Amino acid sequence: MLNQLIVSNYAIAERVELQFRQGMTTLTGETGAGKSIVLDALSLVLGGRADAGAVRHGAKRADITASFDVSRIPEATSWLEAHDLDDDSECILRRVISKDGRSRAYINGQPCPLADLRELGGQLMDIHSQHQHQSLLHKETHRKLLDEFADAQILAEETRQAWKRWHQTQLRLTELQSNHDENEARLQLLRYQVEELDRLALTDDEISTLEQEQAHLSHAEAVMQSCHKASLLCSEDEPSAAALVRQAVQMIEQLPVEVPQLNDTLQMLTDAQIQLDEAGNNLRHFVDDYDADPAKLEQVEERLSLIYDLARKHRVNPQELTALHNQLAKELEALDGGEGSLEKLEADAEQLSLLWQEKADALTTRREAAATQLDSRIAEELVRLSMPSVQFVTRLARHEKSGPSPLGNEDIEFLISANPGQPARPLSKVASGGELSRISLAIQVVVAQTSTIPTLIFDEVDVGIGGGTAEVVGRLLRQLGDNGQVICVTHLAQVAAQAHQHLFVSKFSEKDATFSRIETLTEDGRVREVARMLGGVDMTDQTLAHAQEMFQKGQATHH
Repeated sequence: MLNQLIVSNYAIAERVELQFRQGMTTLTGETGAGKSIVLDALSLVLGGRADAGAVRHGAKRADITASFDVSRIPEATSWLEAHDLDDDSECILRRVISKDGRSRAYINGQPCPLADLRELGGQLMDIHSQHQHQSLLHKETHRKLLDEFADAQILAEETRQAWKRWHQTQLRLTELQSNHDENEARLQLLRYQVEELDRLALTDDEISTLEQEQAHLSHAEAVMQSCHKASLLCSEDEPSAAALVRQAVQMIEQLPVEVPQLNDTLQMLTDAQIQLDEAGNNLRHFVDDYDADPAKLEQVEERLSLIYDLARKHRVNPQELTALHNQLAKELEALDGGEGSLEKLEADAEQLSLLWQEKADALTTRREAAATQLDSRIAEELVRLSMPSVQFVTRLARHEKSGPSPLGNEDIEFLISANPGQPARPLSKVASGGELSRISLAIQVVVAQTSTIPTLIFDEVDVGIGGGTAEVVGRLLRQLGDNGQVICVTHLAQVAAQAHQHLFVSKFSEKDATFSRIETLTEDGRVREVARMLGGVDMTDQTLAHAQEMFQKGQATHH
């Protein structure tokens, strides 16, 4: 629901701040006073096209802010949450237009693309005017209104989701079919590569183990020769290291006198002799047991050569062969009878198409039943609106193109026949501005109980009518206001007298500048404005009495 509208430096309005309530609000004033300022400002804040000429003369920019209560609009709150723009139950839309024509948009203080403003704004408010851009001229609106009336929004969304899953599968299938020869060649290559890597059967850490083994085996002869020489030097050669140490021990032991200071040294030499003997023995055993198998070396080198050759072939590091093997195996599985195979995708697409058809047929049944009821109830409202000759038809036309569609089996369009005997044609090609507003009013009255748009704007729905019909229009607008919020621009006293709230637009001049002023009228002010609308500028006691009677009747009718 619209709570507040602030307009600064727009058209001839320097600053206008309006508070709105639930129910029906009427907007009146003399021609040229600036009634369009409110509606145009709301259109801009909902993402409408900006015009630099709308900036007030002498100002740098126009600034329009609208505050909405979205606590009872689940679509809007979900949208705000999805875009990380939620702020409790309040939503503030803002549009700033510079005099050079540039504009900026904001949602809850955050800059946003104009498309976001339009998308969100369409869930908050619907403007019904005499201009071609109004939503009733678009078939998308017709479909939405019928689905709301039929209480089929959930089924319609399920149908769209079923189509989406089918469409995604169909795209993959089409791509696979268009590249069949290329995919078949790829499949053959993958089979060969995976088989080759399967035969290699490379295990974890095998390469590092083989490389270490190769290093040992390739230097086996040198290792054996060096170790043999070392063992001889330790204890077998003449003189060996052990023999020389033994000789040193004997020389110290045979000193002519005992030298206590050499006891530690003697012990060290004795230990060294023992260790040299042990080292020599260990070296001899090592040489005797050392595996210097040339055949084993050849086998290791052949295995490494095979691994290195495959790595070069695939242009990867040898250590990356295992990961490559897994990757190619998965790709082969997907192409050869797996999730991404032609046969699997064809079966999936067929199954998803059947699922979509089931949802779409159920949606069609719901729509056809609702369309008959909608046409009948709108016809009743059109009679009340002095349009008894107008025939309203909701046409459900099967799609000419075969295959699933996100919108179901059919296109939906509202048609009217303005005169008896004439075929029903699209609204945009038949209805005049005034007729379109009244038809829109009739539709909204019927679907108001299911509509998710809480605020409806009607621009001069009373064009071309008067008398009793005008009173009916007022009652219908008031009825809509009882279920939400209605704001209407009217020239008819019969309509204005039935509103819950009355805004009066006037203009005045000051220092060669023109200003627009909008004020909320009191009960006495409302009676005087109704009198002006009935009898013009010169108000007589009789006119005022008539206005008082009409106002009291308009308010009493709804109590």
